[in-house]
Amino acid sequence: MPLLEITQHNFEAVIAGNEMVVLDFWAPWCAPCKAFAPVFEAAAEKYPDMVFGKINTDVEQELGSIFQIRSIPTLTIFRQQIGIFSQAGSLPASALEQVLQQALALDMDQVRAEIAEQQDGEGDLGAV
Repeated sequence: MPLLEITQHNFEAVIAGNEMVVLDFWAPWCAPCKAFAPVFEAAAEKYPDMVFGKINTDVEQELGSIFQIRSIPTLTIFRQQIGIFSQAGSLPASALEQVLQQALALDMDQVRAEIAEQQDGEGDLGAV
């Protein structure tokens, strides 16, 4: 699957409509972003069942703000509409491969249970 250009207009549909979405927050002037681009593109070719999207932070400033992007490139992964990974910095191919394999291996039922537990715990803080 080719890389998708992710914008405010298609972001929610891409996340909602796909099992796993791997996002690269980048900018055209960013040298580390340019160095990471071929690694990201190669991963997209290797994992055709995943959606790989690029978000130009110069153009999509609102998305950059929502995700509190302070450094680029930043890699963010969604699985089953849940943000499961976000890390700034260019990754070598081997590190990206490890991150993708770990994301695939996650027990999403357990992840949802942990999120629910954290949300329940937040309500308890007001009673303390």
